[in-house]
Amino acid sequence: MAYYGKCIETVIQLLDQFKPEKDSPEQFLEAAATSLQTLSPQERAFITEVLSGCLEYRKLLTTVVDAFYVRDGRLCLWADYSLFEVICYLATFQLEELGFQLFCSIVRSQPAHKFLGFLFNPLNLGSWIKDEWSLIYETTHVKEHWIDPLMRWQPEVQELIDQLQGALTNQPPLPKTKAKVTEPKEFNLTAPRPRAIPVPEPVPVVAKTRPVPGSTYRPPKEQRLLEMTKRRNRRKAEELLLRAGVEEMRCAGPRSRGEPAVEDSEKKPRLRLPPRILSAPRLTFYRPNDDSPVKLNTAAILREGALYQRQVERELQRVDKLMDGAGDLSEFLRWQAKVQAKVREEQLAAGECRRLQGKLSREEAVLARQQVVQEKKRKAKQKKEETAELMQQCAERRLQEERSMKELVEQVMETQKNVKVAQTKLLKGRRQMVQEVMEESRELLQRSAEAAREEQRRRCELISQLRALETQPTRKGKLVDLTQIPGYGLEGEMSVVELRERLALLKETQRCKEEEKRDQIIQGKRAKSQALQNTVEQISLCRAAMGRSAALRWEEKKAQSAAAGAPSRDERVLELQRRIREKAAERRRQEALLYVPAPRAARPKQQAQLEAQRRLELEQSRERRLRALQRGGSARGPARCLGAV
Repeated sequence: MAYYGKCIETVIQLLDQFKPEKDSPEQFLEAAATSLQTLSPQERAFITEVLSGCLEYRKLLTTVVDAFYVRDGRLCLWADYSLFEVICYLATFQLEELGFQLFCSIVRSQPAHKFLGFLFNPLNLGSWIKDEWSLIYETTHVKEHWIDPLMRWQPEVQELIDQLQGALTNQPPLPKTKAKVTEPKEFNLTAPRPRAIPVPEPVPVVAKTRPVPGSTYRPPKEQRLLEMTKRRNRRKAEELLLRAGVEEMRCAGPRSRGEPAVEDSEKKPRLRLPPRILSAPRLTFYRPNDDSPVKLNTAAILREGALYQRQVERELQRVDKLMDGAGDLSEFLRWQAKVQAKVREEQLAAGECRRLQGKLSREEAVLARQQVVQEKKRKAKQKKEETAELMQQCAERRLQEERSMKELVEQVMETQKNVKVAQTKLLKGRRQMVQEVMEESRELLQRSAEAAREEQRRRCELISQLRALETQPTRKGKLVDLTQIPGYGLEGEMSVVELRERLALLKETQRCKEEEKRDQIIQGKRAKSQALQNTVEQISLCRAAMGRSAALRWEEKKAQSAAAGAPSRDERVLELQRRIREKAAERRRQEALLYVPAPRAARPKQQAQLEAQRRLELEQSRERRLRALQRGGSARGPARCLGAV
């Protein structure tokens, strides 16, 4: 009994050292075998067999022991967890080999009678223990090899449990000794000093903030002034346009090519404007020197000034040609206006054709979509049939896989019988490998120790050499005279003081040159600013003239657009409208075929009529919108020009 009790204690100690999240069972068994070399072969074999079995069937054992602590072992110590695992393993797997007498002697040496009563309870064995073990192994294997043997040994084990409980009840009680009561003693502590009241910090005085200015929530006055100036300029431009249409310039009167130019006997003909044009009201336009948020840079001012200068030169050349007797371009302009009107009509007709083509393509797309829906229904029906066939094939394949899995399980159960022999061979091979690795590591440690001693000796020699060098005397530096010439025999050789004086003179000369250059740059900037100011004034005058000319062009285009009539109907447009009506009728027939009427047919018919009426109104509104866009397209350009003025 003492022999097996010592072995059981060794197994319990090894199980307490095992950490499943860190240690591997094979490596742990190898380490345990090396630590058991001092024991006899019989003891070593028994301990190795029980330890390997507990690690192999750890899931089964922990299931029973955890349930015992939850149900009947609430008052038991957790330090006996490994003991209960060993008892459960011996009762389940080694009871036949050990024999009941040897098993009884092992149990009597350990406090495990309560756990044995829980394990050999027929109600527990036939219900949840069988179910939990069946989740890990096959049900038939669990019942035949583990549950049935335990049920056969249950009466003998129950007698053993009764004997152990009777021995515990007949044990005489221990003598009660009066325990010495501890008397508390007060600590001799130093009284703390009273805490000083801190001086309150002064409250910082925050500076008064300025109120939000009222201009933040008001629109800027520049915008209001610009709007007023724009309205005033528009009103004056309209007055000037009406006055210019009544009274034309005399120098630009049309004449035929054969008629000679009128010449004055006293002097050459010159361009003179009538006093009514000179006395016309002056327009107010934006100038850069006004109070305005818009600012132009130098490049923009020069570029705009050059543009207006070229326009003034071209206008003067045109007036000179008119005074010299050049021909009139009114016929060419009328012909050009007719051509532009014809091109505009063609563009409108082309736009209407594109719109109708889009509508026609929409009708064709609706028909194609209906055909695609029918095709998808047919394919869906075919797909359902194929899916049913595949499901049947899958069920047959699953049955075959279940048969193959059962055969595989039977083969695995047969191979598990020879596991212990293979484990013994594996332990021997791994033990030999461990010995070889330990010898190699011992040799490597010796080599590394020799290398460290050699390195230490070399460092000591190097330190002694460095200390010898530090003890040698060093030379001290000499004084330097900055007024003395080095005397190397070079041309232009001088002392440091003389060099500093010459550098100071050179810096003064360079500063004077920079001042002169700065004055020249300031004078150039002033001249450039004056030239820019003159250019800005010239630009303002040119802008005023451009505003007047834009107002005149806008009035002319407005008159032309008012005189133009509605665009004529094109044959292509009529043909497209006819094709659209045919496609719409065909689409309605397709919808009528696809739609299955409800028992009450009066309401769907009324909805179809309302939908047809809604579509007709939508087409009419689109046609009216297109005509309005065609009429107002020619008047967009003049309106934009007048808005810019």
